[in-house]
Formats: sequence, structure tokens, C-alpha cells
Amino acid sequence: MALELPSPPKVGMVSLGCPKALVDSERILTKLRSDGYQLSPDYDQADVVLVNTCGFLDSAKEESLAAIGEAIAENGRVIVTGCMGKEADVIRAKFPGVLAVTGPHQYEEVVGAVHVAAPMPPSAYLNLVPEGGLKLTPRHYSYLKISEGCNHRCSFCIIPSLRGDLVSRRPDAILREAEKLVAAGTKELLVISQDTSAYGVDLRHAEWNWKGAPVRAHMTDLARELGKLGAWVRLHYVYPYPHVDRVIPLMAEGLVLPYLDIPFQHAAPSVLKAMKRPANEAKVLERIRSWREICPDIAIRSSFVVGFPGETDADFDYLMQWLQEAQLDRVGAFRFEPVQGAAANSLPGAVPEEVKEERYARLMDLTARISAAKLEAKVGREIDVIVDLVDEEGGATGRSKADAPEIDGEVHLRDAGALRQGDIVRVQVEDADEHDLFGVPIPA
Repeated sequence: MALELPSPPKVGMVSLGCPKALVDSERILTKLRSDGYQLSPDYDQADVVLVNTCGFLDSAKEESLAAIGEAIAENGRVIVTGCMGKEADVIRAKFPGVLAVTGPHQYEEVVGAVHVAAPMPPSAYLNLVPEGGLKLTPRHYSYLKISEGCNHRCSFCIIPSLRGDLVSRRPDAILREAEKLVAAGTKELLVISQDTSAYGVDLRHAEWNWKGAPVRAHMTDLARELGKLGAWVRLHYVYPYPHVDRVIPLMAEGLVLPYLDIPFQHAAPSVLKAMKRPANEAKVLERIRSWREICPDIAIRSSFVVGFPGETDADFDYLMQWLQEAQLDRVGAFRFEPVQGAAANSLPGAVPEEVKEERYARLMDLTARISAAKLEAKVGREIDVIVDLVDEEGGATGRSKADAPEIDGEVHLRDAGALRQGDIVRVQVEDADEHDLFGVPIPA
């Protein structure tokens, strides 16, 4: 007589916010899958729905509340987690029917709430999970979170109140996870945290054993060891501390991708002071020049805030001149938006919305022209491209070493029907626009 297995409960997931929240979602799903739960792609079949929220901006909170409302309307059995979980009273006031509310990176609490809401029938055959865990990203790239929280107290940010102070993971645990991801098919590791440069400060940069040799809990040591695993290694959320200079030679050697994601936020000293950010913008320009001397192909991306309280016309002109000199490769911008609980809300000198819009448009126009010129200079060159998507017409879309997924540009390929997702290929660049490159694979 055939053994009839019990049907395990199904869990649905709505994941909002940044890549760090995405990693939280992956860890939660991995744990639930290892406990035997199945995953549901829609509301109808789910026994319970998890909503991982974002609470950084008021607009993000509105999106989170809307997602919770949709999940309740479509399913009715909802557990809320993530950054907005810090405001459980707000969530419960609007949605009294939610089953549980937990804060960010509270994995065990979330899993425990699922066990209560949708108990698992006892069976030794249901606890199955892939070695690399469950992923919400394509198989060929993975986000690798190295720490939680942040020690900075920027006046516009409430992340420390949501996620606490810096808590770094042990380097051997990070490297073990990265090794498993690469073994499971990951070709690109995207290193994330709130402050990657500060990694290990809370651990006093202590050493741990990794494969018979000591490895410090330090950004440089970790980057070097990750680079030995054979995958692309991309560093995100890097503050320009002096020790970042020691990572640039690793990029020149090919161990780490020549790419830095640095949240400069502004350049005018008075605005940086109001933001409670480092204000040595002149020295940063010198260091960018030195980085490019060591690693000419380094791509630097950053984000900036326009319309911060007290930002004058002179401050904004200073920023524009700084950007003209810095010649950053990728730039994103945000209009200042008050965030509940942020110290910046009480600062004087609110900038009118129409002025914010005008400054935003000017900044994006300048950075688009800089980007277009930089990409045009790559026409005729050969570059490496990782393939993200292959279409049915023989084309493909990928990214160069200068492009992170979702936030940077793409490389569009013709005559690429033989390629597969995750392939890393040599490409001849044939054309460019403001943000993307166009090319053809070079036969092996």
C-alpha cells in the first residue's frame, strides 16, 4: 500500500523594500521550507500570507499598508514583519485582523507565528530545502548580507531606530554561506548591509578560522576571501572610510568587481553638516582620482538628496559643480521627504516642492549627460557581461561589471540565442545611450 503523505501548509510572501529586506524574506522562506512548508505564488492557495514591509519613507509605509490591506482582502490570514513592524500599533489600528506583527530581522518570531497560524502536520518526509536556501532572485546572483543595523545617526534617516546599531556576522559564517551559494549556481555575490565599510567594528575586527587560516572580521579581509570563491563580488553601501582605499587594489587584481556603491547624499559642507554626514568632500574627490589611477575601470555609483531643509541655491550649485568634477558613473537622486521620527523634520529652511522638482530635474539632466559620455567611450571596447535574460528572438539582456541588477544600466545583445541565463561572456560594444550599452557576443 502506497504511503500517503499529509499535505503541508502553504505560505505566500509579499516582499517590499530594499535588498536587505529581500535577504530577510529569503531567510524566512528558507527556514519555513526546511520545516516542511510549501510556498504559494498566489493568495488563493496560501494558508497564511507574510508581508515583509518597508518603513523608511512615508511613501514606503503607504505602500506597505496597501500591501497588507490587499493581502487581508484576498486571503484574510496575514502576518506582518519588516521595518514597519516597529509601528505595530499603527498596523493593528488599521488592520485589527492581522495574526501577528514582528520587527525587522526577527526570523524566529516570524517562523513561530507561522507555526501557530498554520501548524505543520507531523511527517518526516516534509522537511526538504535546497542546499543554497530559497531565493527570490534569479539563480545566478545572490545578495549576501554581512551585518545588520547602523551606528550612524544621519538626521534624515530612521534606520537605527528600526534595525538598531551595527551587528556584524562572523566572517566564517558569511564565507560558508557564500560558498554554498556559489556551489548552488550563484555567479555574482552582491554584498549588502547598512554600512559595509563598518563591517566588524562591533567585533573589534577579531579573527576567525576559515579553512585553516585566520580571517579578520574586516571589510578588506572579507572581500579578499569572497573573491577567491570564483564569483563576481560586488560591494554595496560603502562609506568612504580611509580603509576603503585598501579594497581598490583587490579590484585592480580582479578579485572584486571594480564597482563601489557609495551613498554620498550631498557635497555642500553646510548641507552635509545638517545631515550629520562627513563633510570632507574635497578629500573625497582626491581619493576618487587616486582610485581611478589604481583601477581605471572602477565604476562609482551614488545617490543624492535634493531639497534638504536649508539647502540654498549656492549649496545646490556647489553640488552640481562637485558632480561635474567627480564624473560618477551611476547616479540616483531623491527629493527630500520628511520621515516620521527623523531629526531633519524639525530643521528650518524647508525647500518648496517646485524648487525641489527643478533641482531634481537639473541634477538628473547633468548626470545623464555624464553617463552618456562615459558609455559612449566604451563603444568599440570588449567587456565581460553576465546574462540576465535571453529572449525568443535571439537577443539577450545582461549587465557589465559596472552595473548592479535593478538599479544600474543594462547591456543589450544581438545574435545571442546560444546564451543561457547566468552565462558570463565577452562582448564587443557597438553602441550606447544615456544608460545602456548595446553589443554582440564574441565567439569563444
